[in-house]
Amino acid sequence: MKEKRLHIALVGNPNSGKTSLFNCLTGLNQQVGNFPGVTVDKKTGTTSLGTILAEVIDLPGSYSLYPKRLDEWVSYKVLINQDKDINADVVVAVADASNLKRNLLFCTQIIDLKVPVVIALTMMDMAKRKGIKIDIAALERELGVPVVAVNPRKNKGIVELKKAIGLTAQQVYKVPARDFIDNKSLAETSIENIKQHFPELSDYKAIHYLINHESFDFNASLQETIEDIEIKNKFNPTKTQAEEILQRYSRIRLVMQQAVSEPDPLQKTLFTEKLDNVLLHRRWGYLILLAVLFLLFQSVFWLAQHPMDWIELGFAKLSESLSSSLPDSRWTDLLINGVIAGLSGILMFVPQIMILFGLITLLEDSGYMARISFLSDRLMRSVGLNGKSVMPMISGFACAVPAIMSARNIENRKERLLTILITPLMSCSARLPVYTILIGLVIPQTNLLGFLSVQGLVMMGLYLLGLVMALIVSYVAKWFINIREKSFFILELPTYRSPRWNNVLPTMINKARIFVMDAGKIIMIISLVLWGLSSFGPGNTMQNLTQQYDQMKTQPGAAIAQLDKEYHTAKLENSYAGIIGKSLEPAIAPLGYDWKIGIALVTSFAAREVFVGTMATLYSVGDTDEGSLLLKEKMKAAVKPDGTPVFTLATGLSLMIFYVFAMQCMSTLAVVKRETRSWKWPVIQLIYMTALAYLMSWVVYQIFK
Repeated sequence: MKEKRLHIALVGNPNSGKTSLFNCLTGLNQQVGNFPGVTVDKKTGTTSLGTILAEVIDLPGSYSLYPKRLDEWVSYKVLINQDKDINADVVVAVADASNLKRNLLFCTQIIDLKVPVVIALTMMDMAKRKGIKIDIAALERELGVPVVAVNPRKNKGIVELKKAIGLTAQQVYKVPARDFIDNKSLAETSIENIKQHFPELSDYKAIHYLINHESFDFNASLQETIEDIEIKNKFNPTKTQAEEILQRYSRIRLVMQQAVSEPDPLQKTLFTEKLDNVLLHRRWGYLILLAVLFLLFQSVFWLAQHPMDWIELGFAKLSESLSSSLPDSRWTDLLINGVIAGLSGILMFVPQIMILFGLITLLEDSGYMARISFLSDRLMRSVGLNGKSVMPMISGFACAVPAIMSARNIENRKERLLTILITPLMSCSARLPVYTILIGLVIPQTNLLGFLSVQGLVMMGLYLLGLVMALIVSYVAKWFINIREKSFFILELPTYRSPRWNNVLPTMINKARIFVMDAGKIIMIISLVLWGLSSFGPGNTMQNLTQQYDQMKTQPGAAIAQLDKEYHTAKLENSYAGIIGKSLEPAIAPLGYDWKIGIALVTSFAAREVFVGTMATLYSVGDTDEGSLLLKEKMKAAVKPDGTPVFTLATGLSLMIFYVFAMQCMSTLAVVKRETRSWKWPVIQLIYMTALAYLMSWVVYQIFK
């Protein structure tokens, strides 16, 4: 058995190919969690280096060893050996060969920390297309550390990289032999004074102790000692940092002259630049963005329609078969109308969720997602945000919880808080099942101009409505949040690449698994609880109802089928679920909702997608004669006591609008509390979103009724 004894830290600039290399090294042997004490994603995995089983940790992307964001601080503390839980034996610094000059800044800083390091050069194919030629042997010689060219997408250079890591490890974790720049000259006396207390430090690491010691876990006496050294030597951190960066780039220019051959910059622009001239155009860029979103939602409807119908029909047939073959008992009712109905409400929407995430993965892999941030910056700034707010908002179309967590990348506190407050207005994947069932109920399945699906257009409209309202709310809220900080927007646009097609299917399967296992558990539990609430009532109510209708059936000329239908309706209305729904009905009647919809609104606060499971359970309990009907058909056939349909166009649109704006997810409120470290903001969020949902739903119902 291999012994796990080597720990590898994977670092690099954002968009340098670091995550692709991590996936290539670790394969399926990955785990995702959080770094201790913070909510930054922690990805770890294992890889084999001959006889050594190594643990690889994918640290958050950083541009330099001067951190600004929370995730950069995580990487920084690991590299500077100030993280109690993670101690890297070897650092693999990933550098984009097509943008080597900028990437070498971070790499050379790591070299000067005097830790065992191997540089992995990615994007060599892109560099070649740019006409850049890199002499790897010369680069190795200039840097004084191993340099290996890799292509994780094609699994090239991985064996050589593992060999270089293994050699570094076996040579008793050999550190770089020389400094890249003369670090001691930056603050000679201060560095010597620090090294009297920390003799094991390199000159460069001593500088970081001087600059960032307040953020390190030192006792009060040691903190005071370092402060005294700073004061005594008049140490200026800003000046020292500026001089260091200038020295590094001066030396990097010399290295580039020795090891890199670049083409004449006046040569014709690359395909990426030509494509950006179109996709980032001041007018056409926005039209193309709208077209991309339009195709995204049209595809979700078009591609998922048949698989969804097959799954729903399969469950309907299964229910019908079990109903006819099993004895008429309480356990049969529980199985068919509790378990089977709940499972149907979960699995029916897996195709749409898989397709949505698959298409989003293709957009991210191609490099277009970053362009959306760039295009949106001007609009975002007008409402108090910046371009970086777009990525959490787009992520919110998948799930608000990780989207809100990703807002940590926004340095400005006010913009970060505004982003957190409006992100739940993005229509997440949990709303997708609700939209789908309601659109199928009240929107005709017709096409405009022969090819534009009306249902797809309505779906896109709901997503855009949430986005527009989010911008309006941000514009209003920015006047009430009194935080004054300078804001800046720096974004690297990755090169356009062919999507990793072999990554799409695993992502789709993983997202579907998360939906089924996480949301599915909640849906199943609530479905079973609802079955109980719908099947039982207070005191002897159910028993008396049964006796009453049994007597009516014995009367001469009694319409048995009609009495059975009335009996099941009366039983549901007098159950615990019916009592809860009836008590809510006066408050929601102005929106066009009946008591069954009221129950669904309450249960879906746990998770929005529970709405469909709730309706499946409520419309199935006691249903003996219509086991083969699909849920959509049962809901379409539902009528109020006065004989009018429950789900009219006005009611359906009102309900869709309610779910666009309402905060109906406890997990989102919990993560907002964790990110803002206060109950103030989640409470404000809950109040404003509920009021907005009620008001807008009422307006829509009054217009269309």
